[in-house]
Amino acid sequence: MPVAKRQPGKPSQGRFRHGIKAPLVFSAVLALVAGVATSIFATGGGSNVLRVDLGLTAAGIAFIVSLVICAMLMMAETPNSEHLSKGSGVNRSSAKPDRQAAPAPPAADPGPDDEPRYGQRLPRQDT
Repeated sequence: MPVAKRQPGKPSQGRFRHGIKAPLVFSAVLALVAGVATSIFATGGGSNVLRVDLGLTAAGIAFIVSLVICAMLMMAETPNSEHLSKGSGVNRSSAKPDRQAAPAPPAADPGPDDEPRYGQRLPRQDT
């Protein structure tokens, strides 16, 4: 698809088709293998009836689980848009690499009426 025909906000047809088709085919193949293997191994021997019910159950479970795992992996792989990394967030503008940080003032011990600072123990109250 030429670049001029693309519309912003809509995914291109090529990415959409391959993004959906590959996990579906992978899940279908995995479900087929799991269903056939379960049907054969659950039979318990050559003289018993083939367990198609267990094979279909295993195939359905394998299809759904593999499709969910593929979807989560595809979501985790998608990078953030470039505009999300721009701006002045709290951590971005708090310190510049070329500036030196000012030394912190010395901490004063809390008085009897002051609240204790984080990490300090409360005074013992005898009652």
